[in-house]
Amino acid sequence: MAKYYDIDDILTEEEFVPVFFHKPANGVTIDPSAETNCVEQGAKVELPFWLAHELHLRQAVSINLPACFDQKTRLEIQADAPSVDLRSRCQYFYEFGCKLQPLVTDRTIGILLSTAFKIRYKETLTKVYTAAHITASKFLPLLTKEETNLYEAAHLSMTAFKKWRIGGPRFQRASILGRKRKESN
Repeated sequence: MAKYYDIDDILTEEEFVPVFFHKPANGVTIDPSAETNCVEQGAKVELPFWLAHELHLRQAVSINLPACFDQKTRLEIQADAPSVDLRSRCQYFYEFGCKLQPLVTDRTIGILLSTAFKIRYKETLTKVYTAAHITASKFLPLLTKEETNLYEAAHLSMTAFKKWRIGGPRFQRASILGRKRKESN
C-alpha cells in the first residue's frame, strides 16, 4: 500500500493472481456458490493481488505467475515486442510486474519487464516523432497505461517544440525584470 490514494495503484493491485494455499482458511468465502466458507490446504484459486500479497506475507499461500507473464507472452515479446497487445493482458503490466517479482519464484520477470520496456519505449518515441496522430491511433490501443502516459507526455513535448520552432517567443522576460525600481530620495 505504498500509494494509498493513487487510483492507478489501486487498479494495479486488483489484478488477479493464482495462489496455492499452504494452510486451510476458515470463514473465507472465495466462491459464493461453494457450500462451505473455508478453503482447504492445497487449494488453487485466483485472488486479487492485494489479498494474495497479505496472505503471502503470512506464509499462508504461494503466488504463481498470472497469465499475463506466461511463456506465450514472453515468446511474443521476444519475437516482436511493439506489436504485442499488453493492455488486453494487463493494463498496468510494468507496475504489476514490479510488485509481483519479489513474491514469485521466477526471477526472470525483471529481465522480461526491462527488455519489453526498452523496445516498446523506443518504438513509442519513434511513433510520436515520425508518425501522424491518425496512424498513431492504431498503435495506442496496444499500449499499457504506463506507456500511454509516456506517449502523451512525449506528444505534448513534441507539440510544444514545434510551436516554439515555428515562431513562438524565443526568450521570455522574467517577471521580476519588468518591475521598476523605487526612486530613492
